[in-house]
Order: sequence, then C-alpha cells, then structure tokens
Amino acid sequence: METARFASLIAATITTGLVSGLFYGFSVAVMPGLRRTDDRTVVEVMQRINVAILNGWFLLGYLGSLVFTGLALALSLPAGGRDVLPAVIGAFVCCVLATGITARVNIPLNTALDQAGPADRMADPSAVRQAFEQPWVRANVWRTILSTAALGLLAWALVLHGRIS
Repeated sequence: METARFASLIAATITTGLVSGLFYGFSVAVMPGLRRTDDRTVVEVMQRINVAILNGWFLLGYLGSLVFTGLALALSLPAGGRDVLPAVIGAFVCCVLATGITARVNIPLNTALDQAGPADRMADPSAVRQAFEQPWVRANVWRTILSTAALGLLAWALVLHGRIS
C-alpha cells in the first residue's frame, strides 16, 4: 500500500507539472505572441493547435493529473496517509476546478472557433477572434493558477510523505 501511495503521488506530481507547464506556456508565450498578430492568424493558429493537441501525450498528462491525484487521495485515506491528506485533498480540488474550467469554458470556445470555418474564408475573422480570445485567455490564467497550486500541494505532499516514511 505504501509503495502504491508513493507511486501515485509521484505520478500525480509529474502529470500535474506537465499540465501546469502547458497552461503556463500558453499564458506567458503563446497567447501574448498571438495577441501581436492579425485576426486571421490568431484564428488559424488556434484552430491548428486545437487539432494538434488532441494526442496521447497530451491526454496522458491532462487526464493523468486528475486520475493520479484522485488515486493518491484514495490511497491516502487509510490511517497511514493522513499526514499528506490535506495537501492531496487541496491538489485534487484544484485539479477538479481546472478541469471544470476547461470543460465549461475552453473546450466550448475551441469548438466554436473550429465551427467558424477556415480562417482564410471567414468574412469577419475579427468577430470570431473577439468572441474567442479574451474569454479563453482569462480561463487559461485560472487553469494555470489552479494547476500550479495543485503542483505545489503535491510537491508538499511528497515532502510530508518523505518525513513519515
């Protein structure tokens, strides 16, 4: 049980770090870079990213963060894991909230962007960009904050686990 708990904490920390880094990269580089381009470029690049990101490596990190953190929580519930429980609960709540933001804001915005059609055939790419960019960026900032908080909490749980092992 102890080995499984430790392994799940490591897997949760790694996958959460990957997701946090992805969201952070969008917050500090991708979206600020796109902000400096024209409307068609923003729409076309984000449409291409929306297709490219749907791959096994992304899903491993994205779903792994939630699944492994949930597993670490479940395995920490028995008496042996009580010291790390508050940190793991906090991390799991952060993961759930970040996933909820993705499901309720980012994915619908990505879907609407894709349904707007090819950027080079849009009559008004400015309107499409306007409807997409700011809400997506704002939601991504929240995902970044929550994922980074989850990462910090999981790292703390690993420290606590090391102290009690």
